Amino acid sequence: MSDTIFAPATAAGRAAVAVVRVSGPKTAMAVGAIAGDVPKVRTASLRRLFDGEGREIDSGLVLWFEGPGSYTGEDAAEFHVHGGPAVIEALVGALAGLGLRLAEPGEFTRRAFENGKLDLAQAEAVADLIDAETEAQRRQALEQLGGRLSAVQATWREALTEALAMFEAAVDFPDEEVPADVVARAGPLLELLADQIEAAAADVSRGERVREGYRVALLGAPNAGKSTLLNALAGRDAAIVTATPGTTRDVIEVPLVLAGYKLLLADTAGLRDTANEIEAEGVRRARAWAEAADLRLWLVDGSLAEAVEPPRELRPGDILVITKRDLPENEAGWKAAEDAQDRALAVASVTAKSPNDMAWMAELISERVVEALAGAEPPAATRLRHRELLAEAADRLRHALAEPDRLELAAEDVRLAARALDRITGRIDPEAVLGRIFATFCIGK
Repeated sequence: MSDTIFAPATAAGRAAVAVVRVSGPKTAMAVGAIAGDVPKVRTASLRRLFDGEGREIDSGLVLWFEGPGSYTGEDAAEFHVHGGPAVIEALVGALAGLGLRLAEPGEFTRRAFENGKLDLAQAEAVADLIDAETEAQRRQALEQLGGRLSAVQATWREALTEALAMFEAAVDFPDEEVPADVVARAGPLLELLADQIEAAAADVSRGERVREGYRVALLGAPNAGKSTLLNALAGRDAAIVTATPGTTRDVIEVPLVLAGYKLLLADTAGLRDTANEIEAEGVRRARAWAEAADLRLWLVDGSLAEAVEPPRELRPGDILVITKRDLPENEAGWKAAEDAQDRALAVASVTAKSPNDMAWMAELISERVVEALAGAEPPAATRLRHRELLAEAADRLRHALAEPDRLELAAEDVRLAARALDRITGRIDPEAVLGRIFATFCIGK
């Protein structure tokens, strides 16, 4: 990290104010060259800014952060200037002319991690906070940035260290006065840890869905009202609605925010047997999306004279939506209600012509989202990477518990469990993993 880096920290385009960040050993030199001198630490100072040829760039605020008391742990600075593209271009050009390098995506946060200002789980939370679109995403990211996962992991590791000490005492000093039940005392501790870690791994999916969106699939035969319901809930014409069966040929995803949570609502191709190759592919994609969804809404035109076969993707707790309530209900509606009872589905009867019905449907879906994603507290772990490492740690502990008489092997399993937990917070992690994580950040963070 001998290079000094810089990057705009605000989004590209025209704005009232733009921020350009600098970090590294030559920061003080760069600030002095452009602003005339280095301001007092952590004091916003108004300066006229000049390039290397003495031409004025702008008048703006300069902030100086002396390492290690900065975000990155290095000498760092920020230039707050007018947000016109020409001003930013001139300032960036002046910094480059001083021999500074444009930062790579996530490089400021990576330096914060490598200088011990953040652990890896907290660094991931920085990216989540920047990407947060909903109140739930913001709360979850703040919890993790505040060290929730890191604190839980530290507690687990301390307990593993205690258990490992017990095993190693029995292995290394078999002839000394080591209590005979030392290994037996480690067993309940490892059992408790394995239970806690497995519970945290199981809860990761809740965190992932808060981050990525709760997935709701609209299923049903052609002309059941799926696209109409999608448009009504989205508040716009996201899908084409016609009387021609099979209009929707692909999955149309619409992001919504309900009850503070992100939701992905998907209109899908009408489910029916067809010889049309394009429509058949649409049906295949519809079934695949529905299979992976968190909730499925089965739409049935209740006014039809013939019953409709329930989709095989339905699961208990899904919702049957009998549409076109403004028309007389017929065989399709009656039979669907019977099927819903047999399959433990909730039942709703609506018409898209009624704003009250659509508001009620939105509330019904919101209740399901809150029920699935809300909890007493946000999940400790929120990513697939976390889940895989937690599962590895729990598996190692279960393996150690299964062979208590083979002390050397049990001790090694406990060590490997601790290593898996350390990789969550980045105490040990391959360079390739770090590169992959920080590459997802925006430049300037």
